[in-house]
Amino acid sequence: MPPTITTQPPRFATAEAVARIAAASRRTQQPQSRGDLVSLAMGEPDFDTPHLVTEAAHASLRAGRTHYSPLLGEPALREALAEKLTGLAGTAVGAADILVTQGGTAGLAASILGIVNPGDKVVIPDPTYSLYADLVSMAGGTVVPVPLAPDLHWDLDRLADALTGARLFVFCNPSNPTGIVHSREELEALAELLDATSTIVISDEAYSDLDYTGRPFTSAISLDGLRDRTVYCQTFSKSYAMTGWRVGYLWGPSALIQASARIHNTFNGSVNTFVQDAALAAVRSCDEDVARMREAYEQRRDIMRTELAAIPGLTLSSPEGAFYQFPRYDLDLPSVEVVAALRAHGVAVRPGSEFGAQGEGHLRLSYAASAQAITEGVRRLAEGLSALR
Repeated sequence: MPPTITTQPPRFATAEAVARIAAASRRTQQPQSRGDLVSLAMGEPDFDTPHLVTEAAHASLRAGRTHYSPLLGEPALREALAEKLTGLAGTAVGAADILVTQGGTAGLAASILGIVNPGDKVVIPDPTYSLYADLVSMAGGTVVPVPLAPDLHWDLDRLADALTGARLFVFCNPSNPTGIVHSREELEALAELLDATSTIVISDEAYSDLDYTGRPFTSAISLDGLRDRTVYCQTFSKSYAMTGWRVGYLWGPSALIQASARIHNTFNGSVNTFVQDAALAAVRSCDEDVARMREAYEQRRDIMRTELAAIPGLTLSSPEGAFYQFPRYDLDLPSVEVVAALRAHGVAVRPGSEFGAQGEGHLRLSYAASAQAITEGVRRLAEGLSALR
């Protein structure tokens, strides 16, 4: 008679939040370019940080600015950001309601964990940036994904249904992964849907300086119908090519920023003092650098679109901002398998399914790469897709 096998629970069990994140997460780590691999997967500028920013950090370090910063952030930086947001919002913004964070991701974490209770309904577009769902799962909330319309903008009818009873709506504009830019008319429609409700909005505007539509970018905080319910999340990573510096900020209703600060201070503490001095230089002095990089991204978008248009079986998106293409392919294969096959042909891209169930059948390509890398990467992409047919 075989011995009885009993299953014992692990001696050192981890928190249920870890299991919730693991069960929900679609996030994958993609490689950077190397000798035998061209990466069109990274959501990271390939430009160096502007010289004035780096010099400001050097000067700050030489001046001994290496001690703890105030938990909400350096007063000079918060005042400069308040001035900038006053112009964006069209109304006075006070520095007291600005929280400097450890990058945009820490800002998103602090705001979502400061808002969402276990069981709360949180609406997100599908597809969208995958970190939102992970953080909602960490908080114990319930994610309600809403499929986009065929043009990758919001399906307002579906969104209206989903928002009933929602605690929170989280979106990015311009969008990762689709590259679309939500218009003033869309945001006004959202404001109308939320009128007289208690639903909170988080507007992640990390790519707001990378808008190629030719019309003024509309921030959620510029609309009277959204400003009072919106937490504005921003980062220095994309506009200023400062991904490794890890600095971002939040602004919004005082009670929500205070809650976010409580979470951020518990998890992260204050942001490095000399990094905030560098960020202040970016705000004050680097508009021309931002404009130069934006122009380069627009040119690279056109190069990538031209190269992709020559590949049979791809349906291209029409990116209006950020630095992503989100084409649909006609192969009957999951996107993770397509990405694995393409890796064997020397090009890395991201699977559309990483960004939600509705992203399946798509690939996300980044044109935050040199023109040469884009051309060679798309050539390898074409070879890989052809081999799969």
